[in-house]
Amino acid sequence: MNKKNLLIIFTKNPVAGNVKTRLARDIGEENALEIYKFLLDHSFKITTALNITKQVHYSEDVPDEDLWDQGDFDKKLQYGKDLGIRMENAFRDGFRAGFEKIVIIGTDLLELRTEDIEFAFSALDNKDYVIGPAEDGGYYLFGMTELNTEVFRKKTWSTPSVFEDTLKNIKNSRIELLRTQNDIDVLDDIIDHPTFQKFLKYDRQN
Repeated sequence: MNKKNLLIIFTKNPVAGNVKTRLARDIGEENALEIYKFLLDHSFKITTALNITKQVHYSEDVPDEDLWDQGDFDKKLQYGKDLGIRMENAFRDGFRAGFEKIVIIGTDLLELRTEDIEFAFSALDNKDYVIGPAEDGGYYLFGMTELNTEVFRKKTWSTPSVFEDTLKNIKNSRIELLRTQNDIDVLDDIIDHPTFQKFLKYDRQN
């Protein structure tokens, strides 16, 4: 295991009404929860074989037993007043623990592959930052070799400006840009995707 590489996985506790809330407006809370669990399973499968330190950071509480117990994942609790500060704290704790390359991902992407994460870490051998832009204007992956608090501050999270605003914070650095991917947040992200049709149990006329 490469003990100098840390993958942080930010996840929400899978509770109906608390996950995929924008998607739930169109397909209902239970269907949205099932989609979230499906994406969690995908995230587990693509990360479980990675030979690095892996931490799962939960939004509300750390469960005694769940999916992530099946692999070598450390389980932690997010802390901070907003998403940016919670990510900043996770990175800070990681660097203080001695990790040299840290990458963070969420659990909202069906397109994300094991190879994408492996490439992100290898890119940090000669780049300062690696970032994967999302189609909605955010990012699905972010990594760096030393803590930069600016990238987590003064951002309006879950808006189309996040990726561009983050690039402004690191514009004079060596940056590796990954391919753009689509995270799953709203109905338009999945309505024509064959994989998700089994979850779309709703009346499209409503």
